Amino acid sequence: MIFTALLSWFLLGLFIHVSKLRGWGQPVRQEGPQTHLKKEGTPTAGGVAFVLAFVAMWLVYFFADPLEGAARSREIMIVLSAIGMGLIGFADDFLKIRWRMVGGKKELLAREKFPLQLIVGAVFAYFAAPLASHLLIQSFGPVWDVVLITLVMVASVNAFNFTDGLDGLLGGVSLIVLLPFLGVSPAALLLVGGVLGFMWYNAHPARVFMGDMGSHAIGAVAAGVYVLYADPWLLPVAAIIPVVAVLSVIIQVASFKTTGRRVFKMSPIQHHFELSGWKETQVTVRFWMITALATAAAWGLMGGKW
Repeated sequence: MIFTALLSWFLLGLFIHVSKLRGWGQPVRQEGPQTHLKKEGTPTAGGVAFVLAFVAMWLVYFFADPLEGAARSREIMIVLSAIGMGLIGFADDFLKIRWRMVGGKKELLAREKFPLQLIVGAVFAYFAAPLASHLLIQSFGPVWDVVLITLVMVASVNAFNFTDGLDGLLGGVSLIVLLPFLGVSPAALLLVGGVLGFMWYNAHPARVFMGDMGSHAIGAVAAGVYVLYADPWLLPVAAIIPVVAVLSVIIQVASFKTTGRRVFKMSPIQHHFELSGWKETQVTVRFWMITALATAAAWGLMGGKW
């Protein structure tokens, strides 16, 4: 984990330098909190750097000390799902940066992104279902397991993606959610190292934003470890903040389309609290605290040990 953190830290420093030279900055929503306007032009897609560090160090670990049997299969599936989802996020990041520089297509549309996520999620689910862990609720059968795991994977990726947007928020939430698996999953351990390297630069005031590749990869690893080492139903317990973030977006969109009214001042919900008077750092730390309590509850339901 230490070497992954250092490699991530180095690659991110290099990425920030190159991004500033080339103008790969993040546009800011003008209707959002006014305190965010000063973030205009901050380098984005920093997740590319820490995902590269994560994958590189996992390959080193895998070939230097190869796992055997089911453990080997689990880790391969987790990492491949992270790469697959990460590449979908990378396509979105690339389009956003290119649009800012030269115009053209702004981003992947939901109707383009979602089918790709479903494909990656379904492939993961097909191979993961026979090895899935059911510490909390017993399996409903192989077909339903595949359906459930697909939905968990896709929902996790999108929920973690919607949790991004404040300095340090998603990084801290993901570190806490993955804590129970540091002793059992090399993928979780090495991703935590990569995120730590990212957090050095993403701490308030952020010098780089994560982007979709990072959030997609984190969501995939979180889903993978909970499905394969704990229970799919425990992920929404630990990842309560991502769950609430994505639900706030669904509620906001549904309400506006059906009634013309908004439930929240802005979604995802972290921005609602900002517009309600909370400082950005207050939202971030309080959401970390809620995640810590929720993850502790999930860990207790796992048996409190590994």
